Amino acid sequence: MTDQERALHAVEALKKEYPDAICSLTYTDPLQLLISTRLAAQCTDARVNMVTPTLFAHFPDVDAFARANVQDVENDIRSCGLYKTKAKDIVAMCQMIRDRFDGKVPDSLEQLTELPGIGRKTANLIMGDIFHKPAVVVDTHCIRLTSRLGFHNIKDAYKVEMILKKVLPETESNDFCHRLVLHGRAVCDARKPKCEVCCMNTFCNYYEDQKKEK
Repeated sequence: MTDQERALHAVEALKKEYPDAICSLTYTDPLQLLISTRLAAQCTDARVNMVTPTLFAHFPDVDAFARANVQDVENDIRSCGLYKTKAKDIVAMCQMIRDRFDGKVPDSLEQLTELPGIGRKTANLIMGDIFHKPAVVVDTHCIRLTSRLGFHNIKDAYKVEMILKKVLPETESNDFCHRLVLHGRAVCDARKPKCEVCCMNTFCNYYEDQKKEK
């Protein structure tokens, strides 16, 4: 089976298993998703969703964040972890959006990754979910699951992104990554994957290897 064939099988299997491929972060506009994704670094989406209603009530738009005292932002996001760095990044990124991008979240990967604290993972999420452009969001779930399936044996997020871009249909790539997160949480756990009930076990290298060991 080629990587392209395996990718198509994975896309279809996950689509049947998780028809609603949506981001688990709660947001109402591009800026909110950008900030929520920055907060989600080393923090659960559930915790971020508990914090952001108060944060966005205090700072309702890019100008409010750009004018904010960093310590005030810190107070709202303290429970997210690494809150000092995240607060500094959020204020700085909003100042850049205000001053360089006319107050609007930019729609290119290059411009998004210029923002303080924003890497390719967050930029790709914005590109896919907000601007509906082809994107591959590589997080820990994506790396683990695509490695087990047999697409690679590396942990470098950029290299994984490039590998998946070559094999995934552009129109499916963003939703595929959302479904990987859902499947990683529900079935393909890091420590004890539930391979027997996995919708992808008929073409998964990891499952085949586990059967051989038994």
